[in-house]
Amino acid sequence: MAAPFVTTDNFLGVALVINRSRDGPAFVFHYPPHIKAGSGNSQALVEFEDILLERLSQGLHQDADDDEAVIRQARNPDEHYFTESGTQIVPWERVAGFPSRDLAGILTPARAYHKRLFQLSLDPLCCVSYPIHVPENGKWKKPKKTTKSSKRSAYTDDLTAPHEADGNPAVAKAGEQPSKEKDGKKEEDEEKRSSMTMFNLVFIMNPKSNEVKDVVEAIFDHIIKKVSKYLKYSQQHSEFVWKESKRILVAKDKAREERKMMNVLWKEILQSSSLAAAMHDIYEAVSQNKIATLHLDTLAGSLTPSVQIPVPFYVDDLPQGEVKPERGLWLTTANTFLSQEALEEPGFLDRNFALLLIDDEKKIISELQADPDPTTASMVEFVRLSKPTMSFFQVGQSNVLTLGQVRKYAQHFIFWRRAIAIPPLHARDQYIGSPNADFTRLPQDTLEWQRAFPLAPPLPNFLAELSQCPRPYKQFSPSKAHRPTYLLMLAWLMRRGWVTQLCTFAYVVVWPEILYEVDYEMEAEEIRAAAEADGAQSEDSSGAAPPRNSESSEDHSGADGAHVPTMTEQAAEKARLERIASKAHHEAAEKATAHARKTVPVATAHPSVNNHAHLASLTPLIILDAKKATGKESRYLSAIARRFTDDKIRGAWTQFSKYFDGQCALERIALQEDMKRKEAWNKLLAMSEYLLCLRHW
Repeated sequence: MAAPFVTTDNFLGVALVINRSRDGPAFVFHYPPHIKAGSGNSQALVEFEDILLERLSQGLHQDADDDEAVIRQARNPDEHYFTESGTQIVPWERVAGFPSRDLAGILTPARAYHKRLFQLSLDPLCCVSYPIHVPENGKWKKPKKTTKSSKRSAYTDDLTAPHEADGNPAVAKAGEQPSKEKDGKKEEDEEKRSSMTMFNLVFIMNPKSNEVKDVVEAIFDHIIKKVSKYLKYSQQHSEFVWKESKRILVAKDKAREERKMMNVLWKEILQSSSLAAAMHDIYEAVSQNKIATLHLDTLAGSLTPSVQIPVPFYVDDLPQGEVKPERGLWLTTANTFLSQEALEEPGFLDRNFALLLIDDEKKIISELQADPDPTTASMVEFVRLSKPTMSFFQVGQSNVLTLGQVRKYAQHFIFWRRAIAIPPLHARDQYIGSPNADFTRLPQDTLEWQRAFPLAPPLPNFLAELSQCPRPYKQFSPSKAHRPTYLLMLAWLMRRGWVTQLCTFAYVVVWPEILYEVDYEMEAEEIRAAAEADGAQSEDSSGAAPPRNSESSEDHSGADGAHVPTMTEQAAEKARLERIASKAHHEAAEKATAHARKTVPVATAHPSVNNHAHLASLTPLIILDAKKATGKESRYLSAIARRFTDDKIRGAWTQFSKYFDGQCALERIALQEDMKRKEAWNKLLAMSEYLLCLRHW
């Protein structure tokens, strides 16, 4: 499960740009204050280009004092400077080496990009966003649905107002007041309609050329799109984005007049604006691969959405080279081989996965108990009941929680990176030292292991034992009484990526004896069908009508003008058909004779060791997916099923064959079929002669 890692190297900053119908685009805010467009060398190049542009804009007669002012500006990015020509250099009006006014113009795309991926390359930068435009009616707030009662009252007022107003001046005066209110409301609507027409939360990226697609897709799907939708919701309900933008723009204009330093201004904005603070939290969390929890203080109430780029907690193959972020992750194919059919199957995930807490159980329970939310009581029970040895289905069988609650809480803990989903641990399964283990953590983990399990063997010694010849994990336990403690030790090792489960996968192998038997049966059926068809044809020919007499031979046309064959033509056609039938009959006879000379298949007790001469030209066949077998492969499976004398094994072969695709671990069959592990393995052992098994993680 390789995923792109977003860091401060490829994620440079966040910016908010709005567009107004009267004043045009505006660059509202960006974080961090100084966005660098790459490495130190490229930043120095950008500063040098800024100096050259400034010189050209001031003309050839610019003196040395102006040059020093520009150079000082490059060295002191938080301060304001004035050139001798009177131009004020404002530090926040250049972002990543570009004028903020120009960026505001190109980062406010047309309505065609509304709620779509907007990606703009400004070498070497890449700007990615999800623009949000005002609805077609020019108002952010959605109109409230009018009820039938309000419509009826409005209709009644329209009918009674004219005649009441003619006879009563007080009523007429009162009627003038609603009209004024309507006029004021119209002016207010015009004001709202003429304010902000769109906003765009822009993420400024600098990914490597080989990771542009993956990084942009990851941050757009998981961060940009979700945050923009939260801002759209806040804008529609309380005009949150527009009010916060006006506040920030006013503060920037005032700071420009007062020549306030940029670091001071940015600190004040972050303290006064929850929108700016949310942009700060997004950058700091996402660039460090953490969960970003936003706090949007809207008039409708506080919103606290959380977004993140899901971090990989497993890999299905050894990373190529020294890929440090993937070193130490859980090594497994349990999640990789999950098909869409399996995910849609009811109860599949519930039976095949358990919850493994990343943090200490007591620590999580204490944090939940400190939360005043009443729903935390059931979450505490979920933490106490959930064990890495129990599947979600088994936890849901308790009388405390329903299966729906178990799924909900499991998703909650996995989202907040407090747990991962793993196949349930079992003492009969085999576990080995993980080839993807991060041995740089061995000294530190050895100390933690000794503190957690003081009576256990040292961590290096225990890992060395697991790395020897694979065997069931229960054999490492000194006695049955020590088995619960050793399962806790196994969970500890799994949590830190030191071990992985060694699973067994199987394909169906069809031996030459089965191949010969099925081919012999199919050939016999074909000969039998040909003989039956030949017999039916002879009966039809014997009962056929005699040919027409010569009286009608002179007239070769029927009543409707169709051609009527002559006796000569009929005789020729009959001779041709007889030759074809004779040839087919001869071939069928030869085929039947050859079939009769073949050795009659005899079922042996062990087809895998049958090396008779008539099987020498056949090679074993491997069925890659027994669940999708059709035609001849399905006959092979039926022939194998007939070899089992025990009815239970024969039924289990039909029941288990869907797992023989090389992707479903045989250790999961007992969980999926809800049977005892020993019973499932006994049935699999009875089928072992027809299974080609391989073992890996």
